[in-house]
Amino acid sequence: MLIRVLGCSGGIGGNLRTTSMLLDQDVLIDAGTGVGDLTLAELQLIDHVFLTHSHLDHLAMLPFLVDTVGGMRDRPIMVYSTAETLAILRAHIFNWLIWPDFSQIPNETRPFLRFQPIALGETIDLQGRRITALPACHTVPANGYQLDSGDASLVFTGDTCTCDALWVEVNKIRNLRYLIIETAFGNSDRELSLASKHLWPDGLAIELGKLTQPVRVFVTHLKPGEGAITMAEVEECAGQYQPRMLANGHVFKF
Repeated sequence: MLIRVLGCSGGIGGNLRTTSMLLDQDVLIDAGTGVGDLTLAELQLIDHVFLTHSHLDHLAMLPFLVDTVGGMRDRPIMVYSTAETLAILRAHIFNWLIWPDFSQIPNETRPFLRFQPIALGETIDLQGRRITALPACHTVPANGYQLDSGDASLVFTGDTCTCDALWVEVNKIRNLRYLIIETAFGNSDRELSLASKHLWPDGLAIELGKLTQPVRVFVTHLKPGEGAITMAEVEECAGQYQPRMLANGHVFKF
């Protein structure tokens, strides 16, 4: 498995892109603005999209992706998430008001898009690539994912605050190699973090303290203009976990 980070910022501006990762050539994990940097040929190869939740910074490019390549493909793009998240997409995005319902275009039997619910703990096996939904705690229904090649696993938390249920599942993963976890705000914005259910450096340190096995930690979802300050705080309070700041173009092979 090879994962390329297309976007990992908590906002836009300059070279910043919001959350999305490309697994091999055919799977997206979230569909933030980074997807827009892919070529048309690369977009046509995407067969599966796994969403962590319904916030725009994680799905902004999904409507454009389906609209752009739907007519160029001989099968629908499969969109996976919890039933709650898919219901939000149907009600508020693919509703004919904000965007056409591509699960009905060109018709119900041969649509450009299909929605596939995935429950927490459920695994989708894509030719030996196992993708499992993990718990998360956010302001809307949300989940993370374990990506398992068989040899090693990467866990992406998506957007989350304190979530004991997540660590129960993560600590069961015997081949865990990488953890991508969010920290959206600095310590001075702790109250904002709690209200918006994001992590902050001191909170990140508490969450990482729940790990029972070694893992390489990468921090994502930093707010534009605040990355250096926030990462300095992360180093100060969670330095023992040797966290690194995730960057566009970062590649994980496992």
